[in-house]
Amino acid sequence: MKLTKSLEENRSAAKTLLPIGTSFDIITRDLLLGETRACLLGINGMCKTEVLQRIFSDLQNPQYMRDNVVEQLQQYMEARIGYAQVQLETDWDKLLRQLLSGPVVVLVDGFDQALILDVRSYPARGISEPDAEPVLRGARDGFVETMLFNANLIRRRIRSPRLTFRLCSVGTDSKTDVALAYVDNLADPELVEHAAESLARLQVSSLTMGAKSLEELLVKKRWYNPLPSIHLTERPDVACSYLMEGHVLIIVDNSPTVLILPSTIFQFTQSPDDYYCSPLVGSYFRLARFACIPVSLVLMPLYLLMTSCYPDISAKYHLLDSADAGPVTIFFYVLAVEFILDLFKYSAAHSTSRFSGSLSIVGGLIIGDIAVELNWASVEVLFYAAVTLLATLSLTSNEFADGLRLYRLFLILAAGLGGPWGFLFGLALVILSVVTTPTYGNYSYLWPLYPFNWQALKTLLLRYPTFRAQPSRVWRRGKPPQSSQKPS
Repeated sequence: MKLTKSLEENRSAAKTLLPIGTSFDIITRDLLLGETRACLLGINGMCKTEVLQRIFSDLQNPQYMRDNVVEQLQQYMEARIGYAQVQLETDWDKLLRQLLSGPVVVLVDGFDQALILDVRSYPARGISEPDAEPVLRGARDGFVETMLFNANLIRRRIRSPRLTFRLCSVGTDSKTDVALAYVDNLADPELVEHAAESLARLQVSSLTMGAKSLEELLVKKRWYNPLPSIHLTERPDVACSYLMEGHVLIIVDNSPTVLILPSTIFQFTQSPDDYYCSPLVGSYFRLARFACIPVSLVLMPLYLLMTSCYPDISAKYHLLDSADAGPVTIFFYVLAVEFILDLFKYSAAHSTSRFSGSLSIVGGLIIGDIAVELNWASVEVLFYAAVTLLATLSLTSNEFADGLRLYRLFLILAAGLGGPWGFLFGLALVILSVVTTPTYGNYSYLWPLYPFNWQALKTLLLRYPTFRAQPSRVWRRGKPPQSSQKPS
């Protein structure tokens, strides 16, 4: 739908397309540019009032307006409007998208074009360190809900002329702005084009949950794949490090998290703290964090298996002092403690910072002691469950830790109901689930284990000094042989 040269017709079309007069936040204003009539459309609270007042006070100043009639809108815009972000548009669909995003639209009588003044000013919170990814040392800034601010945080760190932000719109109703960020000479061109095509093909009304909704749209997983397929971060330094390794970022407006493509399982075990300490200390904590993965996964299922199926070994190593505890009782102990620990974790996470610490410590001591006295748990089970919880909390990715928690509950059920063979069968299913976890662009989820790349694997397992950690060329994420062709 195109604009006409009649201001009244354009005004009527605007009332038809927009709830003018009904929605309180849509503002209109009749203007006179000399003797030429005009009409302003805008969203209250999303534009800088001071800038608009300055622009139109100049345009309506008789000394500034030498021409009483606007004859050529293009020339008028170039000569009279000194504001930097101004353009002309003739299509109503594009006008509405711009208007509802914050810029101001000016309809001028006698022209089938409209002026778009980008004087938007979004309400935004201050830039602070993300709670989900804290570090002991290093930068304390994090992404916010405004996409332009997030792009500025990245541009501030990477001042390369090849750093590119490609903008597109996702959602037929929400029309959410989404930016594809990459370094032109480092990113895989196939991956960039595939990501751009994927965003353009998405058929969805809105991105309700921001980046998380977009993640589920880009990679469709089955119910038996609880591990995350796309790495999300709220830290600009982490995002920039992946950019310089050839990855592609997806920035979603109204969301403080950034998607990193492609993603592998090893990315969810990395921590920025490794690079803010010495290489030896960083390597130690990184290896300790890798060791926490099997501890978090199989410690409780193995404890249940040993105490319920092998009582002689359990008595020899004092795994359980309760001699009258049978397999069913131990199974109940383990499930009860797992549920209690999950309850404490989520209640502390959703409580205010003033009460979360005391709630976790005092509540854990009181309920743990009462559970032992009521014979709902044993001290040994509480100890091994606490070790499991500590190993889980040491993982930097909450989504990865939650996926391991589901795997652990499945192994507990398999060991408790099927014994040793049930545990082995459940472990095989867990490995199969991990191997079959999809990732974006048909890349290998287990890279650099498959396809094997020893040079890249070393940099993931150990914290190398800076002069050795940066290879002479960017790692090329190899694809499996069967998916080496361009993704469809």
